[in-house]
Amino acid sequence: MQYKGAIFDMDGVLFDTERIYQETWQEIAIQQDISLDGSFLKAISGTNGAHMCHVIEKYYHVSDGTDIMETCMERVRQKLSVHVPVKKGVCEILDFFRNNGIGMAVASSSAAHQIETNLQMTGIQDYFSVIVSGTEVSKGKPAPDIFLLAAARLQYAPEECLVFEDSENGIRAGYAAGCFTIMVPDLIEVSSEIRPYCRKIYSDLKQAMRCLV
Repeated sequence: MQYKGAIFDMDGVLFDTERIYQETWQEIAIQQDISLDGSFLKAISGTNGAHMCHVIEKYYHVSDGTDIMETCMERVRQKLSVHVPVKKGVCEILDFFRNNGIGMAVASSSAAHQIETNLQMTGIQDYFSVIVSGTEVSKGKPAPDIFLLAAARLQYAPEECLVFEDSENGIRAGYAAGCFTIMVPDLIEVSSEIRPYCRKIYSDLKQAMRCLV
């Protein structure tokens, strides 16, 4: 196999948690008597920090999105403390990469403790030698920083790394980093705008593994 590293987004790729986030964003909106339009999902997915705050401010019509962001993160943490749903094909592709000597990393916009907790709860933490949180870079997705850092920690060049993403922000970040971008759609359908940034598109990680063999 020509690639030496595999970098995974977490929410919507490894775990079926993006739905939990979206449900929680909607809960908060309803409580504030706000209707989120259809573009919110694409705008918020894969973001963190200042970028996420700007999205919140736009859609929730507030001057500072920090409180809403923190409320959502805390509610999601509570929900995930009970159960973390794993996406189809996760264990199969992780075994495949480990058996073929491919180094693996998680590069997620989520906080480091949430990444570590999710990996531990699902028993897959030992597959990953590198974990990068969105809080470790100055610019979150769609900037390439998080994938550049993950590749550097794996000690591979970005072009030697596969990136698995479900969000357009994540795909743009992986593409800008120079990685081989693979989109595995979750809640967001593949748009004509993002297709040029995707080297491959698979319905799930199990299909991706079969095609990479």
